[in-house]
This record gives sequence, structure tokens and C-alpha cells, in this order.
Amino acid sequence: MLHFIAIVTPEEINRKVLQWKFYMRDQFGCKVALKSPAHITLISPFMMPDNLQPGLQELLQPFASREQHFSIQLKNFAAFKPRVIYVDVLPSPRLTEFKTALETTLLQSNRFPVKKEERPFHPHVTIANRDLHKKDFPLAWQHFQQINYEVTFTANAFALLRHNGQIWEIIHSFPLGN
Repeated sequence: MLHFIAIVTPEEINRKVLQWKFYMRDQFGCKVALKSPAHITLISPFMMPDNLQPGLQELLQPFASREQHFSIQLKNFAAFKPRVIYVDVLPSPRLTEFKTALETTLLQSNRFPVKKEERPFHPHVTIANRDLHKKDFPLAWQHFQQINYEVTFTANAFALLRHNGQIWEIIHSFPLGN
């Protein structure tokens, strides 16, 4: 099954992001982003048999307990033109360090089918992705460029998500610190 690891935003942010995802669905037929809660991907989707899940949780639990909470600031919107629109995550050395430490922990264990990410880490909260048609991008992008949005939240956990064939479900949350 497909899995990924992410920081899931608090519920009040998820509700706001959901409104924008519904706008994209209603205006442009974009549905893919509706299949997951608002999140910042730390480890991209990877195929893993369900029987490896307990071992992964055993590895991630002590990692999480050693890590401290940190702030994440979301501000306005950005895009990977011409297919993706997202809430922008302001640059954060702490978030980058956290992602790198998590990836290193997984790769060093050499027990799970996680690959080293070749692309630079570009944290974001997706509003619309693969199913946004190139021809619709300018109009959708114009809409989001007019919205001011700024919020800060505390990352106090990260989650393991699994695709159930329909949507992404949080199957385990790992609180940070003690």
C-alpha cells in the first residue's frame, strides 16, 4: 500500500484549506487534493506492505519523542506552474532540519522502502495539483493571488498516512517531545 509521512495542520487550518479545495473542485473540477487532509509532506509517498507498518511505528516513536515542537508559518499562496497551487510555507531552518533528520533516520534503518528525495525540500500545503488543467491555471492563480492569508501553528506531531484505495487516512500520529 502507498504511505507517506507529513505534518498534518491543525483542524482550524484544515477547515480553511478545505474551503479553497472545494472552490477548486466547484470552479475547475479539481478533486485530487480533496483526498488528503491539509498537510506538509515530509517523506513522499512510498509503497510498503502493511506488515512493515508496526516496525516503522517502532522506529518513528523514539525519533518523535526526541524532537521538540516548533512553529510553522503559512503565508499567502504560491504555485508550481502550471499545475499546482498551494498555501506557501515560509522558510524555516527548523522544519528543514526536522525533515532531514526524519529522512536520515528512515534511510539509515534500511528497513523501509523510502528513497532519498532528490528534489530540494519545498514545504507547502496543496490546494490543487495534478488535475488542474493548464488552461485553467491562469484564472485559478489570479483568484488566489488576491487572497491574503497568514497563520502560524505549532508542529507538535507528525503522521503516517496510508492510501486506502480512495483517500489518504492518518493511521498513526507521533507526538513530538515527551
